[in-house]
Amino acid sequence: MNAGVDDAFNISALNAALAGTRFQDKLHFFPNIPSTNTHAMAEAESRAPDGSVYFADEQISGRGRGAHNWSSPPGSGLYVSVLLRPAIAPADALWFSLAAGLAVREAVRQVTSLECDLRWPNDLLFGSKKFCGILTELNAEATRVRHLVIGIGINVYQPQFPSELRDLATSLHIETGRDWPRQDLLAALLQGLDSEVAALTAPGNLPAATANILTRLERASTWIRGKQVYVDEMEGYAGVTEGLDARGFLLVRAADGLRTVFSGGVREQKSIR
Repeated sequence: MNAGVDDAFNISALNAALAGTRFQDKLHFFPNIPSTNTHAMAEAESRAPDGSVYFADEQISGRGRGAHNWSSPPGSGLYVSVLLRPAIAPADALWFSLAAGLAVREAVRQVTSLECDLRWPNDLLFGSKKFCGILTELNAEATRVRHLVIGIGINVYQPQFPSELRDLATSLHIETGRDWPRQDLLAALLQGLDSEVAALTAPGNLPAATANILTRLERASTWIRGKQVYVDEMEGYAGVTEGLDARGFLLVRAADGLRTVFSGGVREQKSIR
């Protein structure tokens, strides 16, 4: 955290801001914790209720997608994991990760007026630099999700990054030159996420909710269509993005035809050989 910034969370004020949402009175704050996602997944096995929120001032072993770590120094970011128990099939879990990205984007816009970009499936960027990552994990049977956890890490106060990350990472402070209250950001994020989850889980509403997510992603992301990318999946391949399919997966036109990206990392490629 930058010198002079007092940004302690006020749990009672957060609960008041979250009145009427699934998250009200289910907030769990930790000064430090190995990983909010790891803790949330363990709590899910202990029957913690839908809508439980776990957030920390510092993560000692923060995790990103794949084998990546998420840098979580004390007082510098928003590190939050949300436990959900939606009555959905495992194949529909991706929609919750995509919806979380849209909720983060809207929360950042509300609090800072900044418009950020979405890189499928789980990164938020300013230009080419990442400031937020989303990690969704689930426990599922063959036909139903038992629970899922959406972990969100947002760089808020960092004034700079180590040399190895300087060209890859940014923060809200770097982008604006000022500090933004994490309390406001968390409240706006959880309010938006509650609306997204309500739409996805309303009886009979999944087709309409997913169609709405697809439409908004097309508008919010420069990565969905016409972006030259390299996909780190299987043997790895390059191509140009051609939108999302009806399940929310990214389509890439490669040299050997149209491919569907299921889990690979997607990075910009300036030129395709």
